[in-house]
Amino acid sequence: MGKNLAHKLIEQHLVSGVMQPGKEVTLKIDQTLAQDATGTMVMLEFEALGLPKVKTELSAQYVDHNLIQADFKNADDHLFLRSACRKWGLWFSRPGNGISHAVHMACFGIPGKTLLGSDSHTCAGGSLGMLAMGAGGLQVALAMAGLPFSLTMPQIIGVEVTGKLSPWVSAKDVILEMLRRYDVKGGVNKIFEYYGAGLANLSAMDRHVIANMGQEMGATASVFPADETVREFLRQQGREQDFVALHADANAHYDALDNLDLSKIEPMIACPSSPGNVVKVREVEGRPIYQCYIGSSANPGLRDFVIPAKMVEGREVPEEISLDINPSSRQVLEALSSSGDLNRLLEAGARLHQTGCNGCIGMGQAPASGRISLRTVPRNFPGRSGTKEDQVYLCSPETATASAIYGKITDPRAMDMDYPAFREPESLRDMRPLLLAPQEIPVAVELEKGPNIQPLPEFEALPEKLSGPILLKAGDNVSTDEILPAGTDILPLRSNIPAISHYTYSRIDETFYQRATQHGGDSFVIGGENFGQGSSREHAAIAPRYLGVRAVIAVSMARIHRRNLINFGVVPLLFKNADDLGQLNQDDTLSFSDLPSQLQNGHVVTAITGAGKSLELTHNMSDDEVATVVAGGLINYVRDNHLQS
Repeated sequence: MGKNLAHKLIEQHLVSGVMQPGKEVTLKIDQTLAQDATGTMVMLEFEALGLPKVKTELSAQYVDHNLIQADFKNADDHLFLRSACRKWGLWFSRPGNGISHAVHMACFGIPGKTLLGSDSHTCAGGSLGMLAMGAGGLQVALAMAGLPFSLTMPQIIGVEVTGKLSPWVSAKDVILEMLRRYDVKGGVNKIFEYYGAGLANLSAMDRHVIANMGQEMGATASVFPADETVREFLRQQGREQDFVALHADANAHYDALDNLDLSKIEPMIACPSSPGNVVKVREVEGRPIYQCYIGSSANPGLRDFVIPAKMVEGREVPEEISLDINPSSRQVLEALSSSGDLNRLLEAGARLHQTGCNGCIGMGQAPASGRISLRTVPRNFPGRSGTKEDQVYLCSPETATASAIYGKITDPRAMDMDYPAFREPESLRDMRPLLLAPQEIPVAVELEKGPNIQPLPEFEALPEKLSGPILLKAGDNVSTDEILPAGTDILPLRSNIPAISHYTYSRIDETFYQRATQHGGDSFVIGGENFGQGSSREHAAIAPRYLGVRAVIAVSMARIHRRNLINFGVVPLLFKNADDLGQLNQDDTLSFSDLPSQLQNGHVVTAITGAGKSLELTHNMSDDEVATVVAGGLINYVRDNHLQS
């Protein structure tokens, strides 16, 4: 049997391990990506390693999340990140350049390379034939230091793509169809590899949409071949010399197979409040809306704005509708301006926002209470928009625009016009001159740390005996947005763990911080399936650990959050019997004896409940992961490795 492309990419970067699903492998990382909401922590972690410069082929730091400068905090962080990039040799993308994933794809994406990012949607890079994955910031910092990235070898799911999309159907509908099939946990420990004749009908930016939201299925990565479509994209960006043809062997083996006939897909929509709650648009037509929001890391291409511009030409959106336009990059904004498409949107009544993530991460553009917001963003977890008990739907630019025009959820196939034509420009502005390049000759740079930037907390090793209350009992599919929210009040505190910890689990239980500080000792959190889905934010592990949470026990866990818990000394345990979750309650106590030894000697761990009953738990950590959590976290574990500069 031949090799699939994912196996080829992994094999070319394999440092150690066996390429069998479920086994641990470590991979050489060529490129890293960080954004400002996670990047300040990455830089503080890299500083703790004491190295003079990064050791990757290329590392880049983007400012795209914390753009609202309501006070000094975000502005100070931007200066800190710029100084860190100058000090350690990273590319720096200043505020306004655009969303990290779109800019990185345009400036630095190269087929065949590995990319690790402290943002879960880094997987968008798979659109160019890269092995691109999200991870916690600490693992990105270690990759910047030249250390390999450790992960569980995933299964490779081959998805054969056939046919051609019908008018009014686009790439967002394709990935929503995949989410309808797999939901938010069906892709855990899997790589989705797309192949087949139908790919010729999907542009590089179409593929970006699909790869980006592969994360919402829980996937480790999504991989597309590097074919003539990718060559055309790189030529458009003035980087055709970076093209390398990559594809699976003709008789490639996959662990499982699926098929996507593009011609059979129709407009789809994810209803509140999960990306996996997908139905056909026609099933929810007619619901009155308040807001339509176009542009994000999940729909960043020029066509995603040009098609809406042509749809609204000569029309005005109803006065009660907010049509929000979020350009994904300066490149896209300039192209829209020069073509006249930006004016078409503005003349129809659209609101233009600054280039960046904005409302996708809850930084402005929150919808009105009790009103429906249609968004082309990747996530609609509860409250993520900034409005409590929001009603956010995920859809394509076509569906969002048609709905804005008619003031209600509308299948775009009902539009009274032909589907607008779009052709990618032969060339677009090279954005690399807009970024601050690394210094060729190292210079002495003082890190600029404002008062909001606080040192990393130090965490002690795992004790032999552990006892405390269950401070929180949660359900299924708890997201990192619910563990440690974003938004205009909270996101600026990302470099200040003591301050941001006040919001820990606040979306689930507003009393958690108060109860944790009143207890003042070790404690536990329990939950159901797919615990920790969503964002890669390691703050969702650091803040609970800072407040004394020593173990999280769940039925199953999302990949990145599980590893983040380990990285900061929180033990990720699983119920051996899922029914045991129902037998435990908040404020029950648990006790562990000889916990480090139990973890080291097998995969079954025994706890004693406050009622004196024995509770059997399991873990799926490797020996290195056990050693990391026993040491109190990854920084403690590598501190004695004496990394050479």
